[in-house]
Amino acid sequence: MNATILAKTAYANPGQPTRTLRGTEYEIFARVTHRLKQAAGMEKSNFPALVRALYDNRRLWTTLAVDVALPDNELPDTLRARIFYLNQFTQAHSGKVLKGEATVDVLIDINTAIMRGLRREGGAE
Repeated sequence: MNATILAKTAYANPGQPTRTLRGTEYEIFARVTHRLKQAAGMEKSNFPALVRALYDNRRLWTTLAVDVALPDNELPDTLRARIFYLNQFTQAHSGKVLKGEATVDVLIDINTAIMRGLRREGGAE
């Protein structure tokens, strides 16, 4: 795309609400959690969908862990530590799900709790 096209399309939908960082985080969690819910119970009928949903969730939590590990992250230390711990738990539990030793339910619960927190703080409309 050239600059003229980008300029024209940048303002093409002025009615679109401006998304906050929290709103964006909420939306990402919502998409990933939706895929986890769809994949729940599909271990035998659609294992690739389960693997993809777990991969996306692991990638989300890895990104969060990297972010809270950065020295310039402004979240309180206790919250950073909790998010880092949840990443470790998510990674380990996902491995159990892939082995057929656990279900995705607790991962869905964790993501849903995070989404509630993001919404409660005014991050999503």
